Amino acid sequence: MAITQQELESRLKAAANALRGPVDPTDFKTYVFPMLFWKWISDTWVYEHDAAIDELGDDLDDEVEADYHRFEMPEGTLWSEVTGKVKNLGAEIARAFQRIEKANPRSLAGVFGDASWGNQERLPESALLALIKAFNELSLDPTTVSHDLLGAGYEYLLKDFADESGKKAGEFFTPRSVVNLLVGVLQPEPGEAVYDPTCGSGGMLVATINQLREAGKDHRSLRLYGQEINLTTSSIARMNLFLHEIEDFDIKRGDTLRTPAFKDNSGAVRTFDVVIANPPFSLTNWGADRWPADPRALCGVPPAKNGDYAFIQHMISSMNSGSGRVGVVMPHGVLFRGGAEARIRRCLIEKDQLEAVIGLPPNLFYSTTIPACLLIFRDKKPADRKDHILFVDGSARFVKDRNQNRMSGRDVNALIDAYRTGEDPDGEGGAVRLVPFDEIKENGFDLNISRYIRVAAEETADLGTALVAYADARQHRIDTEGVMFERLGAAGIDLSMFEVPNG
Repeated sequence: MAITQQELESRLKAAANALRGPVDPTDFKTYVFPMLFWKWISDTWVYEHDAAIDELGDDLDDEVEADYHRFEMPEGTLWSEVTGKVKNLGAEIARAFQRIEKANPRSLAGVFGDASWGNQERLPESALLALIKAFNELSLDPTTVSHDLLGAGYEYLLKDFADESGKKAGEFFTPRSVVNLLVGVLQPEPGEAVYDPTCGSGGMLVATINQLREAGKDHRSLRLYGQEINLTTSSIARMNLFLHEIEDFDIKRGDTLRTPAFKDNSGAVRTFDVVIANPPFSLTNWGADRWPADPRALCGVPPAKNGDYAFIQHMISSMNSGSGRVGVVMPHGVLFRGGAEARIRRCLIEKDQLEAVIGLPPNLFYSTTIPACLLIFRDKKPADRKDHILFVDGSARFVKDRNQNRMSGRDVNALIDAYRTGEDPDGEGGAVRLVPFDEIKENGFDLNISRYIRVAAEETADLGTALVAYADARQHRIDTEGVMFERLGAAGIDLSMFEVPNG
């Protein structure tokens, strides 16, 4: 009997709550998602097995039955075969996961992550038994839970775990309003290749599929690619895509800036129709030492202590010629910071591939309260936008929530319309403006939204911009002091009054 979305969410929430107490909430995802995925492939395998028997009866053999199954489940690895064991249960589960991954090397290698199932200091057996009990009450075969429902349930858990994890959630979860806005702007089409170089839990890739489904287009021809540095998060992304009934995807684990995983036969980074990402903001120690000889440094090497323009240039390098478009979430600092970033920004503007800057409301993200923006690049801009950049102010489009602001579906659609039409959705003309290149040049290639749309400055008082500017100035002072103290110390001057050790 099919269950409702509300029932599914309630039972998934109960499963997660089974860990509450002995397990830190930030680790819930490490245990709950692999168990959910295992329960799903086990229940589905049993359903497919029963269907094969019903159809073929005594004529069924192993070779024929293999055609009925999406995944191979070696004997003794089904949920019901393992969870009934009474000794070393955690170790038995880990062993079952290893066998399933080994039996499905092309699709499931590493999919269960690296949780320490046998470590009772991290996962007491009482908590593991409670988690199993919660899932035992939930059948996940196709007659009970459809893919759409299961995918929605997975998204529900991701959001719930993000709420529990606070700032750490920024590493694996982008608010879905921002995801939907980016996907709506970039408009992936059937047959296209979509790439997320910092894919987290796979939310942006799933959103591209959902958008095509909702538009009545053939989503099955989309090809999805992602890279994620965190092992657990990359596993969550793969499970997420499987549960959404997406099979044509490739998620690789690794550091995109140091070792991009997708390359063509010549060794250059591979290119895609749509490149979409919410990279970590202002990443330090991102690998600048390797970039002077890296062809991705199209317009220069970004500062060693700030990787924002490394991600931007990587994404532009990954954009197909002709059809390619890029959408990236960035802090406002990339719009106006000086030094090497100013030179890179000017170079990118002069290439005339930056199509739009869309300002977002403050306090949307888990990891930071500062306002962010979307930068939209196209390899070939529409004729009416050549030598111009479209500025869209979305800073006032939010609803205050308990801990964070959020954009409604109406806000998201209004900003998509503003981007597509170049017109203010409120008809007032103040929140959208197509700015000519010469004006941007006169402003020293500074893209601060408040230079071009006064509403943004008035509505938000540019608090986030001020904080970013303060952080930059503070870091500059610290760096300068460090150099000065180093030289004074080398000259033998006593710096103890500044609490700086000599030598």
